[in-house]
Amino acid sequence: QVQLVESGGGLVQAGGSLRLSCAFSGGTFNNYAMGWFRQAPGNGRIFVISTNWSGSSTIYGNSVKGRFTISRDDAKNMVYLRMNILKPEDTAVYYCAAVEKTRAGPPPTVAEEYDYWGQGTQVTVSS
Repeated sequence: QVQLVESGGGLVQAGGSLRLSCAFSGGTFNNYAMGWFRQAPGNGRIFVISTNWSGSSTIYGNSVKGRFTISRDDAKNMVYLRMNILKPEDTAVYYCAAVEKTRAGPPPTVAEEYDYWGQGTQVTVSS
């Protein structure tokens, strides 16, 4: 059973940076596309960024391109979300997600396409 555990959330001032980590276990990591989603109070789960099984394709959500990047370390079974130039509107619980997908094509951007989810980590950006 695939398990995902996020870490690295916290409180940061606007304009600052933060790196979230997601530890993957219970499967063959490099068979999985990985994504990050976020959810603010009262809102649904919003797509942030995703990468395919090989790391060769990345899709960015609205408002994060140029500020956020995703990377994966297949040796450590880890995926990272680097967030720069943070804004108060980035405040949310951030979730790591995984789906087994090695076919050619971009990684999924819809929450319903992912099979596994972490418990989430809170990111708060103060103005």
